[in-house]
Amino acid sequence: MTAETVNSVPDRDAAAGGAVLTRERCVHALNRFQVVAADTGGRRAAVALAVVERPDGPVLLLTLRPSRMRAHPGQFALPGGGIDAGETPEQAAVRELEEELGVAADSNAVLGRLDDFVTRSGYMITPVVVWVGALEDPIRPNPDEVAMVFEVTEAELDAEPALGSLPGHIGNLFQWPFRGEHLYAPTGAIIHQFREVVLHDRSTRVTAFVQPDFASR
Repeated sequence: MTAETVNSVPDRDAAAGGAVLTRERCVHALNRFQVVAADTGGRRAAVALAVVERPDGPVLLLTLRPSRMRAHPGQFALPGGGIDAGETPEQAAVRELEEELGVAADSNAVLGRLDDFVTRSGYMITPVVVWVGALEDPIRPNPDEVAMVFEVTEAELDAEPALGSLPGHIGNLFQWPFRGEHLYAPTGAIIHQFREVVLHDRSTRVTAFVQPDFASR
């Protein structure tokens, strides 16, 4: 599949009175938020919650991985990957954002972190909020890592999730609705925590949600 970008949908009813998702709001919310760090010896990774300013409002970048990939094929993902030796999670998130999408951001674009998330596949993910701002150049997805790019609108970000169950597992199965699909933990849960912290000023914790079996593949 050729990598492509799916533009944001026009429905922004939730923000009809003006954008709630702003850089200033992110800074304020993240400064108040008390990050919970994971205590694990697992492999370290970072993902970017990258916000781009579009004429119709801010959007969050979300990708779909190619079906031919060895790890997590055909799954939704935030831009990110393993943290290299000597890197901070913030540096890794910014680097991966440029490697996967051709979107450059400097250290001033990094606004803060959310809670570490330990995955069934053995990674400890650190989510990093990156306010990219307006883009001068188009997004250029790396076809080896990205099949499609989605621009999640503020109204889509503010969707209410559903909670279900998974046979054989204790806890709630998290399901975040997105354009006829559902995103599960960890990706959907991380996006939900971003929504809760930034849009609603709530310190919602998401790391206890059950991860589906395919999350380990």
